Amino acid sequence: MYHIKTFNKISPAGLERFDPALYAVSETAPQPDGILVRSASLLDFEFPDSLLAIARAGVGVNNIPLDRCSEAGIAVFSTPGANANAVKELVLCAMLMASRDIPGGIQWVKKQVAEGVDVSTVVEKGKAAYVGPEIYRKTLGVVGLGAIGSLVSNVALNMGMDVYGYDPFLSVDAALRLDRHVHVVKDINELYHKADYITLHIHYTEKTRHMVSTQAFAAMKPGVRLINLARGGIVDDEALIAALDAGQVTAYVTDFPTNALVNTPHVIAMPHLGGSTPESEQNCAVMAANALRDYLENGNIRNSVNLPDVTLERSGAMRLCIIHKNIPAMLANITRLLSQDGVNVENLSNKSKGDYAYTLVDLGDRIDASVITDVKALPNVIRVRAIG
Repeated sequence: MYHIKTFNKISPAGLERFDPALYAVSETAPQPDGILVRSASLLDFEFPDSLLAIARAGVGVNNIPLDRCSEAGIAVFSTPGANANAVKELVLCAMLMASRDIPGGIQWVKKQVAEGVDVSTVVEKGKAAYVGPEIYRKTLGVVGLGAIGSLVSNVALNMGMDVYGYDPFLSVDAALRLDRHVHVVKDINELYHKADYITLHIHYTEKTRHMVSTQAFAAMKPGVRLINLARGGIVDDEALIAALDAGQVTAYVTDFPTNALVNTPHVIAMPHLGGSTPESEQNCAVMAANALRDYLENGNIRNSVNLPDVTLERSGAMRLCIIHKNIPAMLANITRLLSQDGVNVENLSNKSKGDYAYTLVDLGDRIDASVITDVKALPNVIRVRAIG
């Protein structure tokens, strides 16, 4: 029986993926094998020794201590693409709000009524304060061409925009999703120079913290409209406010509000609505649950943010799942030890990611606990799990 601890309200569509005969799912599991979480912070959570994996029903994992998880041999999963359509639709809304001051116009109409004015007599004159340009035939810059960025790029083309994309880590799969008319540039400054609108779709890391800074704003086309539905820390708020005051940036739309931003003119700050649709929450929950199940039951890793993706069709009588440091001779040491113990390896897969590596080994026969203990004792092995 596997025990799953939930930290947020998880869509029933995801919870239904756990067979009650194999899984006990609750908010109070004291020694969980897996955790399902959305936005709840795990930064100070003390992980029990039983914990094997954390599945985030969403993309951002800044609420999870990745370094601590990696050191403990805990796989962390996210759900890239599950909320992509929801975010794409909000980006379109954000571009339109950045063009015309729709929120301001709505508030103005309400104010007229509250003051006793017959609003129908003043709208034609009052609307002049809220007009703005069409997005048709304007240039959109998309920073980050993953699941969301590629959708945004393609739909913007269909709306008659010229689209420039930048992604130094563009994968083959992402490239295949892009319409061939998207101009993919290698220098982000080329995108900055050309774009009337810029939308950000990158992960928040130490490398991307304040990536959009004073220097970036100086490189942008004067009057640019900026959209950030990725993470607040990617944009340097002080530099942004200065750029807004100087007219370098015409409007900023974000769903990562701060008190300073809310009180700044030409900022449209929403609650974090990017993936907040019933469809998105269901997609994320199902994808997270499936990843967690496959890892617990089969040792397969898909969409991990701290360990390499490794999948292998089951064969043999037993499978060893080994998390270890990514250093030379580790694979040779593992197979040599198994050979010395008379264990036949039927199939094997090994990949690395940064400082860590993951090895799946399918064995021809079931092995004694002593062999597993020997593998665990190898230098630089972090965690070993046997699946019968």
